Amino acid sequence: MKNLLVLFASSLLFISCQSSSETKPLNLDDYTWKDIKAEGQAQEMTMMMWKGDPKINVYMQEYIKPKLLKKHNIDLTIVDGQGNYIVQMLMAELQAGANTSEIDLMWINGETFYQLRQIDALFGPWTSKLPNASNIDFENPFIGKDFQQAIDGYEMPWGNVQMTLIYNQDKIQQPPQTRAELLSFVKEHPGKFTWNNHFTGLTFMKALLMDIAGGAEVLKGEFNEDLYAKYSDELWIYLNQLKPYLWRQGEVFPENVAQMHQLFANGELLFTMSNNDAEVDNKVEEGLFKKSSRAYVPEFGSIQNSHYLGISKLSKKKLSAMLVVNELISEENQLEKMKPSVWGDGTVLQVSKLDSVFQKKFNSIAQRHYAPPREDIQKKALPELAPEYMIRLAEDFKKNLID
Repeated sequence: MKNLLVLFASSLLFISCQSSSETKPLNLDDYTWKDIKAEGQAQEMTMMMWKGDPKINVYMQEYIKPKLLKKHNIDLTIVDGQGNYIVQMLMAELQAGANTSEIDLMWINGETFYQLRQIDALFGPWTSKLPNASNIDFENPFIGKDFQQAIDGYEMPWGNVQMTLIYNQDKIQQPPQTRAELLSFVKEHPGKFTWNNHFTGLTFMKALLMDIAGGAEVLKGEFNEDLYAKYSDELWIYLNQLKPYLWRQGEVFPENVAQMHQLFANGELLFTMSNNDAEVDNKVEEGLFKKSSRAYVPEFGSIQNSHYLGISKLSKKKLSAMLVVNELISEENQLEKMKPSVWGDGTVLQVSKLDSVFQKKFNSIAQRHYAPPREDIQKKALPELAPEYMIRLAEDFKKNLID
């Protein structure tokens, strides 16, 4: 990860010395929304996003794509990719002096947004041009900031979620609530607990780090090397106490959350995790999880964050991408996405701003059956840390637990 940051610095120097690849940069001051609609319609464009969840894929492929084609004659191609893959792809395009990008729109957040801003790979600012942006709850700190970074019009909030642990209440009557209780539980049930070695697992470790530090306020703000060194040392001590009792003795960790879900479903694990607090309902409905599955947030809390949509700086379909984003944040499409049976993704809209019809629809949306109501876990919600914390945790996790 540090090498990647060094590469960013050299890339910035290299890119700054190049002439712009766009002969005529897009100036949105010259466009009304009517102009954007007129020029953005009837195009083919590409969106890159994580495609690891079947319900999300169905929502995008079978619900969103046909609507875009019908309403705007936009043919949206969705390709798989996330995180460092996106960063490295766009960095390579910029360094090569490419005239256009392979992707137009991307699903991002956190450290990916941070890294893309570092290499100047995102188009912006553009979000204020979208009519539906007026309903976004930008004043909510869990939405208006991305890993404590101002989004400054370079990405649009799309959804909001809070991490939960998932267990089977037929097997566990009282799930652990504190770090001490978790350690005791894992020792009493060897081989039945773990976390994955990517985004979900890192999010879990960040919550533990904040708990060790004495609360989210201690690590609030810009990355602090001294604080990180102090509290991460305690984190690695704690995690190494867990390690011998983890799944496969902590010698390996699941590659992704889908693998964890499968291990939980077949009884090999007693817990799985999700960054989407409503996902347990999805998995029960799919038949993967038993109806006795439940999601919860421990007393030490869990991270709540938002995910966003960004546009590539080198995209030739920027106006089309803006049309797509405007649809994705519309009342109708946010409502559909929020249904537990569809995706269960929290809305980024300020419902009180909506007309009475949509307010009623949002307030009467189908209740969760296996996940706690959002209002019940909100008080345990932890804000995201500055992106460097996640970058460092990913690197140090490999050194201190895996290698």
